[in-house]
Amino acid sequence: MNKYLRQLFTAVIALFVVLGLSSTIIMAISSSTLNNDSRNARALYHQLGAYRGAILASDGTVMAQSEPVNDAFKYQRTYSNGPLYAPVTGFFSINQTADRGLEASRSMLLSGEADSLIWQRAKAMLTGSANQGASIETSINPKIQQVAYDQLGTRDGAAVAIEVKTGRILAMVSTPSYDPNQLATHDSDAATKTYNELAAGGDSPLINRATSQLYPPGSTFKTIVASAALETGDYQTDTQIPAGSSYTLPGTNTQLPNAVYQANGTDGKISLQDAITWSSNTAFAQLGVALGQDKVSDMATKLGFGSTITIDGTENTGTPMTATASTFPSSSTADKLALASIGQGDTTATPLQMAMVAQAIANDGKLMRPTLVDRVRASDLTVLSETKSQVMAEAFNKDTADKLTTMMESVVTKANPTLAINGISVAAKTGTAQIGTDNSSIDGWVIGFAPADDPQIAVAVLVHNTDLYGSFAAGPIMRAMIQEALQQ
Repeated sequence: MNKYLRQLFTAVIALFVVLGLSSTIIMAISSSTLNNDSRNARALYHQLGAYRGAILASDGTVMAQSEPVNDAFKYQRTYSNGPLYAPVTGFFSINQTADRGLEASRSMLLSGEADSLIWQRAKAMLTGSANQGASIETSINPKIQQVAYDQLGTRDGAAVAIEVKTGRILAMVSTPSYDPNQLATHDSDAATKTYNELAAGGDSPLINRATSQLYPPGSTFKTIVASAALETGDYQTDTQIPAGSSYTLPGTNTQLPNAVYQANGTDGKISLQDAITWSSNTAFAQLGVALGQDKVSDMATKLGFGSTITIDGTENTGTPMTATASTFPSSSTADKLALASIGQGDTTATPLQMAMVAQAIANDGKLMRPTLVDRVRASDLTVLSETKSQVMAEAFNKDTADKLTTMMESVVTKANPTLAINGISVAAKTGTAQIGTDNSSIDGWVIGFAPADDPQIAVAVLVHNTDLYGSFAAGPIMRAMIQEALQQ
């Protein structure tokens, strides 16, 4: 081989090396960046042109699905009764990344791109058929969901129902809601306009009030202080604790009153059970201070406060669905501890968190991890995964749970008979939290479970910025959800 042939051969080999390296960089190293580039129209057509799996309720009701359409994108995402299920499904949009709900937490499975679907993708490639995403079967009970949604109506609020023994979320409602169909339209301008309108302001309907908004839990938090007291062994349901018609917050001139005279007790004392029954502010403020910061804070932490709670998904399936961490101060002055112990001041919680508190009491002190997905199926109906129940914490013992249950039953039978259901024993705790700088508005709360002697469902309901006590604003909603769940 002469000199010139060797130079030509070397040049050809060099060009092949350059071509190979550039192809490798584009296809392997930079593929993710290129696919996610907003200017890459092919990625958009690929994403919207694929058959995205369905999202189903526990009875098979279709909450979201992809339907064939005669346009460039081939499939249209549709949502049955969209506003009802929006907190669960989230949305899939032409120009907004799925960032909430199951559309986000199970995005890789719904689109068919998850690692667990590699054989389905290979089969589709070999047969020339379209790749199809997996379907997601949720734990949502459509009837309980509908009752909660109808009862909340146009009010700002949230409702959560949890299966006591497993942690399965049976209902998760947030109002005001929105229609994901308006964001799923293939009209890019219309989708953008709708999103901007929905996202504007601090009261956006896109916010899932059940998981992503914090509220002062008011007197529902007294169940946590009571559990901390019972766990010390120094308190029983009939233990007399300081109460009175008013309590001066330590180190201040601020007077803390009660809402009803029964909460005052007799001669400045009240039993722990009556303090829960009549929701005595003066008793629980003093009890919180007597127990001390550490005991109350430790119990709140065991029940989930202070931690972001993952409800569904992992980084391998999409963007995990999480609940904002509820808060109880880790250190505070005595006056602030007194307020925090009655669910005011620096104490905040999501409705999901307070439903979890009710679930733990109903479940002998075992706090279950809340879940939203029962199973995932491939397009050929094979089961890819099934969710197993998991204990998050053993917050307190069965004896404490039994005593709390007895006290919460008394809340219904003595103080709030309108919450009673014929033939079913109901355990509950109402709450009324003052909000705003002038305390002119309130948040109405209730948490509870039933049947009290064999708990099946735990519920939390919040009605924000109302003028009614929790028993009147939120109580009827909880009652209706329990009735539907237990088919009474």
